[in-house]
Amino acid sequence: MQFIEVIKAIILGIVEGLTEWLPISSTGHMILVDEFLQLSTSEAFKEMFFVVIQLGAIMAVVVLYWNKLIPFSFKDKLTIKNDTVSLWFKILTACIPAAIIGLLFDDKIDELFYNYQTVAVTLILYGILFIAIESRNKNTAPKIKGLSQISYKTAMLIGIFQVLALIPGTSRSGATIIGAMLIGTSRTVAAEFTFFLAIPVMFGASLLKIFKFGLIFTNDELVILFTGMIVAFVVSIVAIKFLVGYIKKHDFKVFGWYRIVLGIIVMLYFLI
Repeated sequence: MQFIEVIKAIILGIVEGLTEWLPISSTGHMILVDEFLQLSTSEAFKEMFFVVIQLGAIMAVVVLYWNKLIPFSFKDKLTIKNDTVSLWFKILTACIPAAIIGLLFDDKIDELFYNYQTVAVTLILYGILFIAIESRNKNTAPKIKGLSQISYKTAMLIGIFQVLALIPGTSRSGATIIGAMLIGTSRTVAAEFTFFLAIPVMFGASLLKIFKFGLIFTNDELVILFTGMIVAFVVSIVAIKFLVGYIKKHDFKVFGWYRIVLGIIVMLYFLI
């Protein structure tokens, strides 16, 4: 294997780690970066890689939020944390819409929407939505200020918004954050619930892609895959900490403007 392929995997891992959590579309950025890097692998491996690399990013959430996610306490004796168990049931409830649509239409969605035109349009569209929603909410206090206040109905509604993220360029975190804020959650709650929601969704999507690809990998493919995942994990730790700190003092408008500018650049680049 050429050393350059490992460098490409590192770059893609950095892009994934940054863009998975910032509401600017990780898949969209991966598609665009691949236009210039072009991993020297089969198309089947590349399609699988772009999804499974996200497992590294997901493990960052598990590590950072271990105490909030683990439903057991071991202080004096083993006890079950009811609030955490309830949170997990709500997370799983929110996963249902995307799981159903993803299983039924995964191949069709890739066939129809995995292209630069879709990425450019969705980048711009959701950028406008972020700016519009933040402007609307400027003088409105959120109704839901803590994860415990999220009801099953709210969780399901957020899950419906997550279905939109099956289209490249939308951003899974962007779609769920927009949905959560429209329903009335605070930015912090919207972001944290989005982080947690990614765990079962991305594990499920990754397993689906791995089984579709087959369980037989060459040594070169394993090196590329694990390099990308490890880099995505490390970079995700930094990105999540940054986003959580940023939204405590700022809104999401900067990400909206970023999406609009990038979408225009993408469209002009490929048209010219």
